[in-house]
Amino acid sequence: MQDLKILYEDNHIIVVEKKPNIPSQADKTEDIDMLTIVKQYIKEKYKKPGNVYLGLVHRLDRPVGGVMVFAKTSKAASRLSDQVRLKKFKKIYLAVVDGKLENNEGTLENYLYKDERNNVSKVVNKDKKNSKFAKLDYKVLKYNEVKDLSLLEINLHTGRHHQIRVQLSYFKHGIFGDQKYGARGKGKQIALWAYKLSFEHPITKNVMTFEDFPEPVGTWSILN
Repeated sequence: MQDLKILYEDNHIIVVEKKPNIPSQADKTEDIDMLTIVKQYIKEKYKKPGNVYLGLVHRLDRPVGGVMVFAKTSKAASRLSDQVRLKKFKKIYLAVVDGKLENNEGTLENYLYKDERNNVSKVVNKDKKNSKFAKLDYKVLKYNEVKDLSLLEINLHTGRHHQIRVQLSYFKHGIFGDQKYGARGKGKQIALWAYKLSFEHPITKNVMTFEDFPEPVGTWSILN
């Protein structure tokens, strides 16, 4: 069984760390994915026969690490999915980006279009057919003058395909190591991490917040 960092678990949900480069769910690569890893853990820990139910509530892009919650019952899955739809489900990210930002905090708003064939998104005019509104807030936490890199905290208002990566690239502050959207750090791991997750527990209704940070090495040494 794969190493699994568990942040919280009860009868209804399990909150874990997704390591970078592991898909959230099975894809055409057939590489091991988080849904399968967590199912294997539950099956082995509780000695469950047959198939294990596990609900995928949200996803993280394959190269991105951070906090994920899975539902252990269909009722929990349905209620958490409703929170995602109603925007009660809060994901906050850390990103290391190129250059020094003009403002220490701000909001980025664009319309994005997803190119299905090439699996990329781009900023377009709002009149373009099938474009979707995208909004995020950012705050500069630190700037490294020697490396000319900034550490940002990002609060998503919308959950568009590759949204953070596309918007920051468009505003000339691409995420370090983002191979797809042309940032610095060619060949490096993308410096984007879902570090905080908040939601209502699907049964108790208590608001729960979980934090998980990347190891402060390599690009992430800016956290020190």
